[in-house]
Amino acid sequence: MNWDAIVLSVLAAFGAVVIALSQLHEALGKVPAIIRAWHEIRRTWRETGDDQP
Repeated sequence: MNWDAIVLSVLAAFGAVVIALSQLHEALGKVPAIIRAWHEIRRTWRETGDDQP
């Protein structure tokens, strides 16, 4: 294995890590909105359930 292959392997590994971290950041950024939507759905279910006789 020569230095060119080693350098390319290291760059590819860092690129893969950066892509994985950016995807994780994007997914975790949406968690609060999902939780708020879930609470609103549950609140709506409770309100419609109380209205029925």
